[in-house]
Amino acid sequence: MSENQSSPAPTVVRLAQYTKADQEEILGSGDDPFGVAWAGLTWLPKEEHFGIKHDGRLVAHAGLLRLPIAVGDTETEVVGVGGVAVAPGMQGQGLARLVVTTALEHARTLGPHHALLFCRPPLVPLYQRLGWHPLDDDVLVEQPEDRLVIMPLRTMVTPLRDDARWPSGPVRLFSLPM
Repeated sequence: MSENQSSPAPTVVRLAQYTKADQEEILGSGDDPFGVAWAGLTWLPKEEHFGIKHDGRLVAHAGLLRLPIAVGDTETEVVGVGGVAVAPGMQGQGLARLVVTTALEHARTLGPHHALLFCRPPLVPLYQRLGWHPLDDDVLVEQPEDRLVIMPLRTMVTPLRDDARWPSGPVRLFSLPM
């Protein structure tokens, strides 16, 4: 490509499905692509998927899933965001911002007033730059065999409506984490 040619701007597409092979296309086939195996958690698959392709290859992904939750005495739903991934060679180019922002635009049409995600501590500043806020309270999540565990990753939320305010109180996800 000559100096005065530039590659087309990345575009997010809605993916009909997102498979293990798709994840490996982005992150490779390592044993712990998200760096969270130490937590020993069972995760839910996402239901709606957004991706970015570059030169015919999937290089970024974000998934969504509506989930039941209680915050204090208030039972409601959130849109869980998970499976956020950017290929190692493509990081630092704004692809996480693009794919997450596009996924959140869709999440605003789903009804819940907030989106929620779990992330490793080094990723908290990235999500804060994208408008997410860390929760200070412990978050209980379900695991197989009717176990409840405290989520060991940082829980972050972002409003999906201008007037949305996160209620105060302990947080309980009525499902596996996403």
